[in-house]
Amino acid sequence: MTPRPIARPAPPSLSYELYPPRSAASADTLLRTIEELEPTRPDHVAVTYSGDEQRRDSSLALLDHLLARTCLRPLAHLTCVGSTRAELEDTVDTLVRRGVRGVLALRGDLDPGAEPGELPNAGDLVELVREVEQRHGAALAAGRLAVGVAAYPSRHPESPSFRHDIEVLLAKQRAGADFAITQVYFRPQRYERLVAAARAAGVSIPIVPGIMPVTDPRRLRTLCRLAGLAPHPGLAAALEDAPGPAERHRAGVAFAARLARAALDAGAPGLHLYTFNEHRAALDLLERVDLPRVPHVPVPLDDLLDDLLLPA
Repeated sequence: MTPRPIARPAPPSLSYELYPPRSAASADTLLRTIEELEPTRPDHVAVTYSGDEQRRDSSLALLDHLLARTCLRPLAHLTCVGSTRAELEDTVDTLVRRGVRGVLALRGDLDPGAEPGELPNAGDLVELVREVEQRHGAALAAGRLAVGVAAYPSRHPESPSFRHDIEVLLAKQRAGADFAITQVYFRPQRYERLVAAARAAGVSIPIVPGIMPVTDPRRLRTLCRLAGLAPHPGLAAALEDAPGPAERHRAGVAFAARLARAALDAGAPGLHLYTFNEHRAALDLLERVDLPRVPHVPVPLDDLLDDLLLPA
């Protein structure tokens, strides 16, 4: 009897989050960041998509740039707050026609007094993406879009309980989600607790930890306010007490690297890095974590042509 081959674990995945620039100066910074991050060969690069029509057009322009001028695979954010079902279907159609093959389906932030839209939550959005996907069988070569969703190591600000967040994640999996990316967190136990509770509830999709190397105290306060989190006192003190930018950078990267290593040691399938459109902290974190990546070995054009012309 031929022995069954031993299944080897997949190498950890790597992805980044970028957002469209708001000025010419920030556009230059973003282009430099893309240039610096591309050689790390991430599995995908998430592009945020929210705000007014101009911001959304900027997101589409960034997606077009990644598809046309880089080897990076974009993962397009898609939010349903404030949108009709028809508008969302048209957006998914547009993304597929442009060449996007993955989306991160999110409800989006609900501003006070704003209309929630026709789809009340991210699970409904996942179902819509799967329905629209059926119309693009030829473009997708009879395949599927990769659909990611959000997961919350700490309780969602609007959620009644952590247990409810787990039930919502399970519902998003049942709607057709392929994987989840976590919101930022500051304690390794948060990620481990999330994964354990999710698995016990029946969630089987990969749950990728979202890590943000925060190197500025003001940015830490802004991040925590937007995410509804309390700042980690050790990180906050290290950033406030650092004598200069270089020391703040080292402190923020070291803290994020400890989170990343702990998550990988706990069995995380990879890392998703929130970059703030800056590459240096992300690259320094990767160097500290030593995330294994498949090296890119360029093939000379003459050799490639010879291979293509070889007789069958």
